[in-house]
Amino acid sequence: MSLRAGVVAVQGDVSEHAAAIRRAAGRHDRGAEVVEIRESGLVPDCDALLMPGGESTTISRLLTREGIDAEIREHVAAGKPVLATCAGLIVAAGDAKDDRVDSLGLLDVAVDRNAFGRQVDSFEAPLSVDGLDDPFPAVFIRAPAVDPESVGDDVEVLAAWDGRPVAVRQGPVVGTAFHPELTEDDRIHDLAFFEQAAAPHRDTRL
Repeated sequence: MSLRAGVVAVQGDVSEHAAAIRRAAGRHDRGAEVVEIRESGLVPDCDALLMPGGESTTISRLLTREGIDAEIREHVAAGKPVLATCAGLIVAAGDAKDDRVDSLGLLDVAVDRNAFGRQVDSFEAPLSVDGLDDPFPAVFIRAPAVDPESVGDDVEVLAAWDGRPVAVRQGPVVGTAFHPELTEDDRIHDLAFFEQAAAPHRDTRL
């Protein structure tokens, strides 16, 4: 049984996300075929999607220009899982609070960019996450945060730091303000892709 995972490869930690989902899949005795998404036509064949960090305006611009944005919305409408991290969370939000970002509207939240400061204010914190038994070593780099007043009724807050939601889930979409791929801990990828019924499987014997 193998999972075909697409990583939006515009910017960000593409190889780190690929490694994390392969580790998570391995713990479930499954393989993970990773596809880098830079053009349309690839998303429909993916079972799961990852949207890494980077610059949210650049990411959203490419998704719109290439027609990948519509494919991602169709992916979610079909109940297939997505993990959006840092800038990926901004792009996935309903309101990016920035007219330069064409947000996808996958999460009924508004997001504040650089909520915890600039690059020099980056930090790691032991984060309590719903669904995980032990704290997760969350790495925050120019991290956004969800506006707590904006969280929609269908959105579940999985974790908060300093009173601000930093991990949320709505249907098959999980968004984090931090970078789970920058540690050897793959539990966030496991939570997003293997701990919910929405995660399908691909039979490589066919």
